Amino acid sequence: MRLDDAQNDAHRPPLVLGGSNFVFVSLFCYSSVFDLFQAYAVKCACRICYSYHITSLLVLGAENHQMGLLSLITGRPGASGFGSASTAEQVTDGVDASNLTVIITGGPSGIGLETSRVFALRGANVIIAARNTEAASEAKKSITEANPTARVDVLKLDLSSLKSVRAFAEQFNSMNLPLNILINNAGVMFCPFQLSEDGVEMQFATNHLGHFLLTNLLLDNMKATAESTGIEGRIVNLSSIAHEHTYPKGIQFDKLNDKKTFDRRSAYGQSKLANILHAKELSRRLKEEGANITVNSLHPGVIMTNLMRHSYAVMKAIQLATCLIWKNVPQGAATTCYVGLSHELKGVTGKYFADCNEEKTSELAKSDILAKQLWEFSEELVKSAHQI
Repeated sequence: MRLDDAQNDAHRPPLVLGGSNFVFVSLFCYSSVFDLFQAYAVKCACRICYSYHITSLLVLGAENHQMGLLSLITGRPGASGFGSASTAEQVTDGVDASNLTVIITGGPSGIGLETSRVFALRGANVIIAARNTEAASEAKKSITEANPTARVDVLKLDLSSLKSVRAFAEQFNSMNLPLNILINNAGVMFCPFQLSEDGVEMQFATNHLGHFLLTNLLLDNMKATAESTGIEGRIVNLSSIAHEHTYPKGIQFDKLNDKKTFDRRSAYGQSKLANILHAKELSRRLKEEGANITVNSLHPGVIMTNLMRHSYAVMKAIQLATCLIWKNVPQGAATTCYVGLSHELKGVTGKYFADCNEEKTSELAKSDILAKQLWEFSEELVKSAHQI
């Protein structure tokens, strides 16, 4: 199940005003009876959601958002000048990316497609890396029909297969193109227990390990590009607020592929935690090297997807109760485009963003020790798979 497959209308006007990081604030934080009603409605919806495996999309870190419920509903901007209601086009207004090449994984649909469209709109040479090349080609067609000057190419990439990742990197590197920006966007969500062809739990394999290897295989190109052009390289990992809803120890290093202890929600949260830890550790390593590349992670927001298609009644109930906190696709792609292109973030690395502003993470995501452990663990998994 793709994270954002159901967002077919990427260009509809912003119908919802809300954004991510909704919190159940203490009573003294509410400014009106409406606030109380809205919070109660969302809380009820979240109880329903819990039994349908989408808690981590709605029950969002209580300590993370400082601006209050009204700000979330109205989309009031944060310190960056942008907020939950900002769109990808708005946050990149005035940006000239014509001298940049970007790879975007999972670009055929949803926020990946919108990210690809907006990067192309700003002049970037866009490489859509996708498992389904037919869908990616349709995405390319939709972008170029609306923007005839857009530069978009499609390359095959199945992130659940390390063999495919290696083949993609080899193909791209053989094209002698520069690489300024890597957007690790693709992901799967709440999958039933399944092992990848490399013998790794599917959500961890696709969301983290594939991107870990891909990034490493493209790093030399990115370093060379940054050095020769003087333009800062950027790596952006799409994580989620769901990183807070992982297993108790964060990453189950010794039970990663254990079907008995597997929980699809916790496994998804584990993979999203890994995205943040990966960005954190890679940022540290590149900073030590003096490489002109930044690495950051982000939560795109709560976006209506096909995750609830199994129950029409539940979906409608949740939509009604929480209509003010969902983002549409242009809003959902805003933080990715902001972190990838904003001049205001020059030199900013190892941070986590939501609604185009820096945000707090869980305590586990702050752990330098866990980040190093994950890096070493991932290196071993990649080596083992290479030997198969």
